[in-house]
Amino acid sequence: MSASGGTKAIVAALGANLAIAVAKFVAFLFSGSSSMLAESVHSLADSGNQGLLLLGGKRAQREATPQHPFGYGRERYIYAFLVSIVLFSVGGMFAVYEGYEKIRHPHELEAWYWPVGVLIFAIIAEGFSFRTAIKESNESRGSLSWTDFIRRAKAPELPVVLLEDFGALIGLVLALGGVGLALGTGNGVWDGIGTLCIGILLIAIALVLAAETKSLLLGEAAGTDQVEKIKAAVVDGDTVTGIIHMRTLHLGPEELLVAAKIAVQHDDTADEVANAINAAESRIREAVPIARVIYLEPDIYNAAAAAAGINPAKAPGGAPTTPHPEAAATPGPEAPEPGAAEPGDTTPGDTASGDTASGDTGPAESGH
Repeated sequence: MSASGGTKAIVAALGANLAIAVAKFVAFLFSGSSSMLAESVHSLADSGNQGLLLLGGKRAQREATPQHPFGYGRERYIYAFLVSIVLFSVGGMFAVYEGYEKIRHPHELEAWYWPVGVLIFAIIAEGFSFRTAIKESNESRGSLSWTDFIRRAKAPELPVVLLEDFGALIGLVLALGGVGLALGTGNGVWDGIGTLCIGILLIAIALVLAAETKSLLLGEAAGTDQVEKIKAAVVDGDTVTGIIHMRTLHLGPEELLVAAKIAVQHDDTADEVANAINAAESRIREAVPIARVIYLEPDIYNAAAAAAGINPAKAPGGAPTTPHPEAAATPGPEAPEPGAAEPGDTTPGDTASGDTASGDTGPAESGH
């Protein structure tokens, strides 16, 4: 796992949660507090989650195979999604059930100093873990707000640890409040209410994590800044005069696929086009180092067809770029009707004599 995966933050959270889980369970045995039981299960679930994140990071480093030619980078997303499931079921639902039972059958707390002392210790330990996660996140967050960072991060580990640690601190405050009110009033219902609030909090965090990791699993494009850098790197104004349309896709947190149909001059030779594509690929990798798999397809841009609205750049999700003025004024073949095969497209098994994609050999392998 790379540094952006937040290995240090994960290990810090794992150590803190294991120690806290043991301490909370001992406090539950001595006091009978349902809040302490819910919190001990919460910390145990968090420890398992950190183990899943470390396992996902390790498995994602495997080399590509013929069956998985783009590698295993997305395994990190899969294990992050499993984290949300564990947090929802083992942490959240258990706490809700335990809180409900404690409200129905309340009893006074015994040995009150155990839960209070353990909760104070846990707040200190979780604070250390949370501080480590914040420090590592700041290295890659830049000027983004925390909300935007969690929503836009392509590496799932840091957002997961941040949300878990934040939820743990809030949960500890809720547990301390429930135990304190139960001790102050002599009514164990408050302990159950605190436990119920912890469960609702964990379920909410699990749903947020599930939504974010689901988006990563479906496949997210490069960020806006990266897309603009790629566009600027492709066009040289000489042979490559513009981008007809472009797609990007994260194959993993640190691996990006770039596929684009580019406009070239109609009178350029095949050697000139091939050299221009190779140069464009080099510029893309220099501008966006994680762009490891690159496919560029040359085509003749037809200004008349574009003006008539028959333009591949108007395909859903396309990223058109206005070609060089000289290229726009040069007549070329008419753009195909919607749904028809475009010039240079081939059926499976045919040789694409009209397309040049030097990424078929070099770029696809260079990412693994």
